[in-house]
Amino acid sequence: MGPSEIPGRNPLFRSRRRPTRLVALTATATALALTAAACGSSGSDSSTTSAAGSSTGTVPAQYDLKAAGCPSTIVLQTDWNPESEHGGQYQLLGPDPKINSGAKSVTSELVAHGGVDTGVKLEIRAGGPAIGYQTVTSQLYKDTGITLGYLGTDEQIALSKTQPTVAVLAGLEKSPQIIQWSPEKHPDWKTIADIGKTGTKVLYYQGAAYMDYFTGSGILKKSQVDGSYDGSPTNFVASGGDDAVQGFATSEPYTWAHEVRSWDKPLKYQLIADAGFNFYQQAIGVRKDKLAALTPCLTKLVPIMQQSIVDFVANPDAANKLILNLVEKYNNGWVYSAGVASYAVSTMKSLGIVGNGSNRTLGDFDDARLQHLIEILDPIYQAQNKPILAGLKPSDLVKDSFLDPKIGLGS
Repeated sequence: MGPSEIPGRNPLFRSRRRPTRLVALTATATALALTAAACGSSGSDSSTTSAAGSSTGTVPAQYDLKAAGCPSTIVLQTDWNPESEHGGQYQLLGPDPKINSGAKSVTSELVAHGGVDTGVKLEIRAGGPAIGYQTVTSQLYKDTGITLGYLGTDEQIALSKTQPTVAVLAGLEKSPQIIQWSPEKHPDWKTIADIGKTGTKVLYYQGAAYMDYFTGSGILKKSQVDGSYDGSPTNFVASGGDDAVQGFATSEPYTWAHEVRSWDKPLKYQLIADAGFNFYQQAIGVRKDKLAALTPCLTKLVPIMQQSIVDFVANPDAANKLILNLVEKYNNGWVYSAGVASYAVSTMKSLGIVGNGSNRTLGDFDDARLQHLIEILDPIYQAQNKPILAGLKPSDLVKDSFLDPKIGLGS
């Protein structure tokens, strides 16, 4: 399916989704796609690729998720196809993961640091095209078998009245979303605000809350933003690089410079987070009405997930190998190369997209940052006739108490 065929379902999701296919594929990527089409199956496949290593066969008390009352299979719903931004969660899969190419999911023993068995399994489900481009929150409320899901703060706030969720782990410290531009065409630009001082067109996905913030605060002009972006580089390339365009720091700056033959040049960018819209993306959370029942499980599970992110950042090769294998097996038009997987990890580290924030703990939330987002988004959603929960507070959106404060990068 090409970018022009992407169905525009929920605008909350559209603001964050990725292009399903680059317009100009390299010969290598094309060969991978053809191989996947020839070899992929609609049923279950077995795989010998393991992210975390071998299980020991014993379950130490601190890692015994079965004894903690966790489901026999913990189901995690992601927001997109497999990619390195999800690596800390794929790191949790033990040996011989079973791939269901039809359902776009993978299941194995859930293993803790060092490959220690936890007594339960983990199933990771792809999002995006696999769930019809619906929000993860909608899946949490539709399918009671899903334990955990990826959440964005903007989505949590927007749905706080109708489908409340609670995030228990910030999988990413910063969102990788960016506005990018050609440094050859615009050598003086250093920030998104610099774009706003001109009349340059800015391409983005219609419905993105961050753009309402940028235009409402005067960072960008309403007259210069264009919500027709569909994930394809076509219109940007056709402008000769005159336009600016949204993207992800972990993807487009590499793929468009190395894998899009019609562009094949560097890009500069600024993170949306660094321009004032600092929301949490890919936080891991649960339905609010399930939090109490899951508390004993989350008490042991969340520190295991924290450490898994630390382990992935330190040694991403095995999880990235599994991610690339899943992309081939799922064979849904998503093209993801080893080059961009490696680039994503190095970029996440260098930009603090994965990090400890202002302290030594990976995965916690900043209440002041959350309160600022509530204040930004409340009037935006009110204007769209989508009122949020009255009196919404950061404590309604997140719960830090399951985290181990001693687990962090560099600890």
